Amino acid sequence: MTPTLPPGFTATAIAHVDGARELAVAPNGDLFVGTDGEDVYVVERAEAPAPGVTRVFVHIADAPVAGVLLADNALFVGGQFHVWSVPFRTGDRKPEAAPKAIAHVRTSGRARDHLTTTLAFSKGMLYASVGSSCDACMPELDDTRATVQAMEPNGHGVHPVAVRIRNAIALAADPVTGNVWAGVAGQDELEHGHPYEIFDPITAHRAPADYGWPVCVDDRKPVRPGFDCSQVVVPRVVFPAYTTPIGAVFYQPRPGGLHPFPREWSDGAFVTLHGSWHRPLVPPLVTYVPMARDAPLRAVAWSDPTRQWREFAGGFQDANGTRSARPTGIAEGPEGDLFLSDDQSGTIWRIRYEGH
Repeated sequence: MTPTLPPGFTATAIAHVDGARELAVAPNGDLFVGTDGEDVYVVERAEAPAPGVTRVFVHIADAPVAGVLLADNALFVGGQFHVWSVPFRTGDRKPEAAPKAIAHVRTSGRARDHLTTTLAFSKGMLYASVGSSCDACMPELDDTRATVQAMEPNGHGVHPVAVRIRNAIALAADPVTGNVWAGVAGQDELEHGHPYEIFDPITAHRAPADYGWPVCVDDRKPVRPGFDCSQVVVPRVVFPAYTTPIGAVFYQPRPGGLHPFPREWSDGAFVTLHGSWHRPLVPPLVTYVPMARDAPLRAVAWSDPTRQWREFAGGFQDANGTRSARPTGIAEGPEGDLFLSDDQSGTIWRIRYEGH
């Protein structure tokens, strides 16, 4: 099913990649797709009227290789146990060298939950999110879990910039301020409708920013009496519980781009919501958060987790709860198009503003 969009926008299915997750776009429009398997794909010239072939760019035996990022002359890949680096120049059609593991995550071994590692890059530093090993457990299996780690592009100097952060799947750097934001999926077995999912600039706080999982939720609320939540971060943006942010991008129109979005859909953050497994099923969506740089235009309303954002793309779930797609990765192309992936149907969409 083609996503429903605001007037003037069109969505075109340009490729199919099974288990598609995070996205990264090269300056020439080549689109890289992380997956829940062992392969990272490339869609060649994804902004062209007729995009090129879709094929495996690199194979890495560290599934899921969900996180992808282009920066500092490299393709960085987030696997289950490592962050990988592949030398890269725009236009490469195959890796220049074998992937190299530059950092280790989930160092204690396998777990059932939260196996994806997503990536961001800002101010010369690489960021990697590592989800918790369970819904709500203390202590963790190792000190990389339920964190966001920062490091130099060669993997040196690894250190946490956010801790007790359950599953910061959606990482995105604001290209204007340089702050890195995290979209975080909260725990499940609490009062229905809580905790809210959050979106917050992790690097805007003193490191390591403490988000309080699993004992503090929402507005410094302890899950049981006796927990001290007075020093944990109060998030700046919230979404309804169980919606599961997966991808995020700050949309900034590129100078000279052929397909810029109009002002009402620019200079803010697009965040993909995967949808809930709780019933009644909360539908998958792509949301837009209007921003005033490091703060949303509207402050959090703790009684209304829908106040700060509006729907951009929907239609992924019908009235009976049947889903045609579940959005995951999102990225902006050099000409101003927005790319959207989906790990249920495997569709890669190019969303373009055509005007009224």
